[in-house]
Amino acid sequence: MRRLTPLCIPALLLAVPIPALAANDGVIVFAPPEAQLSAYASGASPAPAPVPVRGRYGGGFIEALLTGGAAQQPQTAAPSSSEPATDAEGEPEPQFRRQEVDYTGPEAPGTIVIDTPDRFLFLVEPNGKALRYGVGVGRPGFKWSGVKRISRKSEWPDWTPPSEMLVRRPDLPRHMAGGPDNPLGARALYLGSSLYRIHGTNEPSTIGHNVSSGCIRMMNEDVIDLYERVTVGTKVIVL
Repeated sequence: MRRLTPLCIPALLLAVPIPALAANDGVIVFAPPEAQLSAYASGASPAPAPVPVRGRYGGGFIEALLTGGAAQQPQTAAPSSSEPATDAEGEPEPQFRRQEVDYTGPEAPGTIVIDTPDRFLFLVEPNGKALRYGVGVGRPGFKWSGVKRISRKSEWPDWTPPSEMLVRRPDLPRHMAGGPDNPLGARALYLGSSLYRIHGTNEPSTIGHNVSSGCIRMMNEDVIDLYERVTVGTKVIVL
């Protein structure tokens, strides 16, 4: 069966205002510069120092602090579709694979923080740590930010494209049962009353790209891992 690229309804079509996040609600996340840390571990370079950066949080800017140095400061612009974020086998590059990182932000353990510009999802853990997953996010014109809570969880969800999507893509099926060929992948976490979801994908090569119509997509093995760790009611912050 031909694989279908998952699409989600954009916020503009929904015509529902999404609450902006206050500038003083900042989240500080850590994207570890692997190359620099490797050099430090081998004794080839001094210990990296904290570097202040500017971070966008909803509608306002905040001062964030990335611990671990400036070898890889967060990108402020998404790569073009011609810039690869996958290896030769079509899997995401190493930085988009699941790993535990340091976290110094204000959110409580159990909170999900989605860093849209850098295409990472963080699940905050106790003791200054977080699990970091690579994600695919909305393409230009389909990005959004706000605070939601997980309202429902589903294993191997069915997919019914809404009417607005069918106008743009009349070739899509009207309904598709859950399974390996379903574009929603192995699991779906529904965000509030919106049509947005955190879900799996049958196209792992899209992780690390701006590709969707607003949904957050993950590797199937990653969304299964996240699904088992969170519950209905979990707070989700989308930057």
